[in-house]
Amino acid sequence: MAFEPPQRLVRALGELPESAHVSDWLGQLPGLAEAALARRGVQAQRVQAPGGRSSLVVLVRYADGTPAALKLAPPGLRPDRELAALAHWGGFGSVRVLDTRHHEEDGALLLERLHPEVSLRSLPEAKALLEACGTLRRLWVAPAPGHGWETVAERTSEQAEVLRKAPPEAAELASAALAAREELTAAPAEELLLHGNFRQGKVLAGERAPWLAVGPDPMVGERAYDLARLVRDRLEDQMASSAGAAGARRRVNKLADALEVDRDRLRGWTLFRAVESGNRALAAGRRRDAELLLEFAGWL
Repeated sequence: MAFEPPQRLVRALGELPESAHVSDWLGQLPGLAEAALARRGVQAQRVQAPGGRSSLVVLVRYADGTPAALKLAPPGLRPDRELAALAHWGGFGSVRVLDTRHHEEDGALLLERLHPEVSLRSLPEAKALLEACGTLRRLWVAPAPGHGWETVAERTSEQAEVLRKAPPEAAELASAALAAREELTAAPAEELLLHGNFRQGKVLAGERAPWLAVGPDPMVGERAYDLARLVRDRLEDQMASSAGAAGARRRVNKLADALEVDRDRLRGWTLFRAVESGNRALAAGRRRDAELLLEFAGWL
C-alpha cells in the first residue's frame, strides 16, 4: 500500500525549526514504514487520516488478526520519550505499548488499537471535561528516580526566549505571559509525570477501557501546566459564546476545583501556553489561529 503522509502532518512538521530534516524524513517515510512493518511481522490496513500533527499512524493487523497501530515520528521529536512515558503508565489511563523490541532500530511504536475516529471531542462538552479529568487523575504519577524527562521549567525557558522576540501585535500579552511564567517557576513546584500535550482530541475510545490517552509529549512538573491546555479546548466554541471573558475564567475555576489545582497557577499557565501558541501561529502564518489564541489570552 502507499504510505502517503496526510497533509495535516506535512503542514505541521513544516512549521518546526528543523523542517529541513523533517522533509528528508517525509521523503523516506514509505521505505521506513515498510521496514518497520516487516520487522514486527504486521500487515498494514490503512494510514490513519487526517491523523496527528507529529507522526504517521498506520492501522495494522498481526497474522492472527489482532489489530494494532504502528506510529512513526521524526527522530527529532524524541519518540523514545513517548515510549518511556507510556511504559511508565503501563496502560493505566493511556494506550498500551505492545512490542518494544525494535524501537531502538527505527523509533517506531507498536500500540494497541483504539478507535481513532472517536475522541472526547465527540461527547457533549460537560461530559468530555468530566472524562478528561478522570483520565488526567490516572496519568499524574511520580516519575521514576533518575528520569530523563524535561521539566516544565526547562521546556518553558526555551519557549520564553522565543516569546521575548514576539512581534508588536503580541508584545503586551507576551510580557504578561513572561511575567506569569517567572512567578510560576520562582519556587519549586510538584514533580509529577505530565502528558504535556493533553486535550480532548488526545483521549480516544478503547476496548479494555472506555477512554485512553495517546500522543504524550512527556515532561515532569506541576499539574496546573498539564491542565492549562485543556482550558482552551474547543476554542472556537468558547469564542462564539456570549459568556466571553467571564466564561473563560469560570472554566479555569471549574477545572481547577475539579482536580484540586490552585486556580491562580492554572490561570497563569493557561495564559502562558495560549500566548506561546498564538505567537507560534503568527510565525507560521496561521493568522486566524493566532487571533483566536491571543484574544482568549487577553480574557485571562
